[in-house]
Parts: sequence; C-alpha cells; structure tokens
Amino acid sequence: MLLAVSAVVGGLVVLVWSAERFVEGAAATANRLGLSPLLVGMLVIGFGTSAPELTVSALSAAQGNPGLALGNAYGSNIANIGLILGLVALVSPLAVHSSVIRRELPVLGAATLVSALMMWGGVISRLEGSLLLLGLLLFMVVSIIQSRREEAAARADALAMDTVQELDAHAMSLGKGLALTLGGLALLVVSSRLLVWGAVDIAQGLGVSDVIIGLTVVAVGTSLPELASSISALRRKEHDLVLGNVVGSNLFNTLGVVGLAAVIAPIEAGREVLLRDWSIMTAMTVIMAVFALGWKGRAGRINRLEGGVLVAVYAVYTGYLVSLVLSTTSGA
Repeated sequence: MLLAVSAVVGGLVVLVWSAERFVEGAAATANRLGLSPLLVGMLVIGFGTSAPELTVSALSAAQGNPGLALGNAYGSNIANIGLILGLVALVSPLAVHSSVIRRELPVLGAATLVSALMMWGGVISRLEGSLLLLGLLLFMVVSIIQSRREEAAARADALAMDTVQELDAHAMSLGKGLALTLGGLALLVVSSRLLVWGAVDIAQGLGVSDVIIGLTVVAVGTSLPELASSISALRRKEHDLVLGNVVGSNLFNTLGVVGLAAVIAPIEAGREVLLRDWSIMTAMTVIMAVFALGWKGRAGRINRLEGGVLVAVYAVYTGYLVSLVLSTTSGA
C-alpha cells in the first residue's frame, strides 16, 4: 500500500508539471502556426488542461479499469466547478464578459444531459463513446468556422484578449513550443501509467470501487493543471480565461475523455453513479451557468458568496464520498 501511495503522489507531481509544460507549448505552437487567440483560449488552453484526464482515463480503460476513467472525468468536472472556480471566486469575484463562454455553457449542458441518457442502460458502449467523440469534433469544427467568419468580433472578445495576455507572458519560439509539447506529452503518459497503477492498487487494498478513487484522489490530482492555470490568469485579472478554462475542460471531459475511454472499453455505469455523481455534476453545472450568465437583469458575475456556495457543495459531496470509503474499510 505504501508503494502504491508513493506512486500516486509521485505520478501526480510529474503529471501536473508535465501538463503545464504541455499546455504552454501547445498554446505557443498554435499561436505561432496562426491559430487565432480566441481558438487558442477555447480549444488549446481550455481543452489542453484536460490532457491529464485524457491520458489517465485512456490508460485506465486500456488496462481494464474503465470505472476509474468515468470517475476521473466526472470527478474532475465537479472539482473544476466546486474547488477551483469556487476558490478563485472567493479570492477575487469573477466578472464574465466573453460571448464565447455564453455559447459554450449551453453546449456543456446539452452534453451533460446526453451523458445521462447513455448511462441509463448501465453501460456506455463503444458506439455511444464514438458519438461523444463525434460531438466534440463537431463542436471544434463549428468553433473554428465561426471564429473565421466573425474574425473582427473574435479578436475583440474578452476571452481572446485574455489569451493574448497569457501568450505574451509565455512567449516562445516555434521550436521551443514543439519541444515542450512533445516532452510534456511523453511525461504525461509515463506519469499517468504510474498514477493509474497506484490508484487501482489502493482501491483494491481498501476494498472500494475504482470509481470512488477516480472521483476523489485522481480527480483532484488531474484537476490541478486547471487550478494552476486559473491562478495564473487571476493574477493578470483575466477573469474570462479562468471561467473559459473550467467550461472548456468540463466540455472536453464529458465528450472527449469519457468518449475515448468508452471506445477503448465499454464503461459500466452503476445506477449510483447516475443518481449520485452525475446529479451533483449537473446541479453544479446549472448553478455555475446561472451565476455566469446572470439572472433577473443581473450581469454575469461569480461573487464571493456564490464562490462559497460552490465550495460548500463540493465539500459536502467529497465528505460523503470519504465517509463511504471509511465505512467500507471499517466494515472490512
């Protein structure tokens, strides 16, 4: 068990470091190759911070632990909203200006509802996983086309301006960007293998499902790149980039991470996952959307009180999961 815990801790440390290098390199490379700042912010940074979830979940499914993949994806979504967005809003209230984020939120909501329909039968099949990946591909294609059609408006979008500041802060040559991208990706794979092995061993040792381990330890660990990226953006007052990271990452987790894992190996989704974890994820997504989009004439803004609500919901949910682990181990 000690070796497994060491593998998880060591894997998470390398995972977070390599993910940050991967996102920096990929963003700089995309910028050097002429991708617009808006698309860099939406697709490269927003989706790139989900690279740990993607590699961990793909390896989990390939090694016969698809439950860990599902727990990692949904647990990361919950942590992104409750832990990361909530904590950031407690430090500094977030004003929302980007029209792109307002368009992404309904897509995230639709993807979340579709995932429930797929879990209703108890299994997310390879075909359903392929449909999720197709949905992600269509979203990316539409985003690219729309960005090119509305090039002038895209440059003026708040998310695009935040991304420009972020790219300027990490300016680098094309060669260095490619090196960081490839090197970060290689380390992501290595650290993910270490993390998955340790997490599965811990789950077996404690007698709990790998879904629970994915929802807690692994989910928080793979969400750390989003936290680091959000803190960096907050220091520069790039509020739209903070929310863009969370929304983009959750969308990628729901469609890309779960979709790829299901294509590799069908995912058994017990009714408790739908009633407990999906319900919490959906409720927090709706709460985030209401806060970000505004209501009753109120401008989109996540203030400290609302951030506290998100953190409180996450704390209660995590506490409940921990109690399940403790009850299982004490019963054993």
